[in-house]
Amino acid sequence: MLTKLTGGIVYDPANKVNGKKKDIYIKDGKIVNKPRNVEPDKEYNITGKVVMAGAIDLHTHIGGGKGNIARMLMPENHRIDAVSHTDIKRAGTGHAMPSTFITGYRYAEMGYTAAFEPAVLPVNARQAHMEMGDVPMLDKGGYAMLGSDDYFLRMMTAKKDQQAINDYVAWTLRATQCVGIKVVNPGGISAFKFNQRQLDLDEKNRHYNVTPRDILKSLATAVKELGVKHPLHVHGSNLGVPGNIQTTLDSIAGVDGLPMHLTHVQFHSYGTEGDFKFSSGAAQIAESINKHKNMSVDVGQIMFGQTITASGDNMRQYANHGYANPNKWVCMDIECDAGCGLVPFKYRDQNFVNALQWAIGLEIFLLVKDPWRIFLTTDHPNGAPFSSYPHLIRLLMDKSFRNDMLSTIHPEAQKMSTLGSIDREYTMQEIAILTRAGAAKITGLVGRGSLGKDSWADITVYTENENREKMFEKPDYVFKDGELVVKDGEVVKTVWGTTHVVRPEYDKSVEKDLKKYFDKYMTMKMGNFAISDDEITEDGRGSITVHPTVGGKV
Repeated sequence: MLTKLTGGIVYDPANKVNGKKKDIYIKDGKIVNKPRNVEPDKEYNITGKVVMAGAIDLHTHIGGGKGNIARMLMPENHRIDAVSHTDIKRAGTGHAMPSTFITGYRYAEMGYTAAFEPAVLPVNARQAHMEMGDVPMLDKGGYAMLGSDDYFLRMMTAKKDQQAINDYVAWTLRATQCVGIKVVNPGGISAFKFNQRQLDLDEKNRHYNVTPRDILKSLATAVKELGVKHPLHVHGSNLGVPGNIQTTLDSIAGVDGLPMHLTHVQFHSYGTEGDFKFSSGAAQIAESINKHKNMSVDVGQIMFGQTITASGDNMRQYANHGYANPNKWVCMDIECDAGCGLVPFKYRDQNFVNALQWAIGLEIFLLVKDPWRIFLTTDHPNGAPFSSYPHLIRLLMDKSFRNDMLSTIHPEAQKMSTLGSIDREYTMQEIAILTRAGAAKITGLVGRGSLGKDSWADITVYTENENREKMFEKPDYVFKDGELVVKDGEVVKTVWGTTHVVRPEYDKSVEKDLKKYFDKYMTMKMGNFAISDDEITEDGRGSITVHPTVGGKV
């Protein structure tokens, strides 16, 4: 079947198309050149409408045990946002941590066609994939968490060579069916279990005698040498701690030019100036990112309102449990290998710290110059639910609206922020970069985030509107792999996306030592740890896409 989208204004940074009127042809799920002497079977007249590739969220918590715990912890939050069953959509609940089906529907209804879970605990990867497999409409993938697991830290203590580390990382990627590696508070989750309550960049984990800097350099080197496209995804030390800007700056400088992605960097950009001993470090962070071309970041913007914070960083979540609103929280451990913490939280615009956090995130967005190295996230649900993205886009694109919002927050936060003096407004092309083309490029997705020939036909069509929030919250059409799945902001067909993975090569001898370790310390046998392809694709829900490692093999 040949489908034609006629007369749209195309923003396709991957192919250097910036606001050009262009027809798009779709056949067999992919974008094709205009066929000769063949009339389309279906034509959509989208003259004057804005056309972009399907949006990609490279950091959103949509899979893994913490999501279900969040849902159980906050029933009152979800009861007020119940969604009824229809002929097309399943019933579910919404807001801070929507149920799996509602997650897929709401993403698609905003024009998103892919989302990546950034904290897959290897020992719990099966559950994460099962949950992501229950999310319709979206491609998905995960980043496997290393850096506080006992086996890796034992390797570091024993001063195993880099090749041994590489083999373990590659084995983990293949066993967990992930597309990248994540480190959360490097060494800190482990240190918390030995009664350390904070771990700075050059402070040693008391049990393993290893520093976070050692962990970062070792894992970043492994990711690079294995040819994994997505850089090491780093949730740094001292999240949320006033003064953590220095740790962040030291982390950027301390990896010796290795590729590294700093996630939810807003939470790591705090100074200690002023009467409240809390200030914005956004300008210094942006300056460092602009200088270090090996670095990329997503922001983790906070938005005002009720949410729940959910993180593998149980050290920091325990530290924050006193701020829980409502007053209930969970911290847990799995196999003494990884952990998570969940703390409900309500961000308030009249709270000085919350208001300045809001401003800091926007300052970072606007001061980082290269849109290919910064990405739109709220660290869903930690800063805000992903459903707030259209509002965030308006804040970035409309200075007048942004300043109106700034004038309503805590007055002392207004004084401590430089946000009102920043003139920059994001362009449509820049929005297409940080939500589409750039996100596809940094996660190594082949044929996504692009409207070029042979790309998969993930396409979103919007009606131009000066109110960018209204424009981006309700697209006219969304196509997933060439099929119309959303019309006028409503799902019209349920489809299942693919799971993106990488499979770097490794020395199989690593499995001999791993088996001994599993047999001695783990409740799960090594043979049950690895996830097979058919577990991900069962019930016909989607497929697996294996992406080549850079210079490596599929």
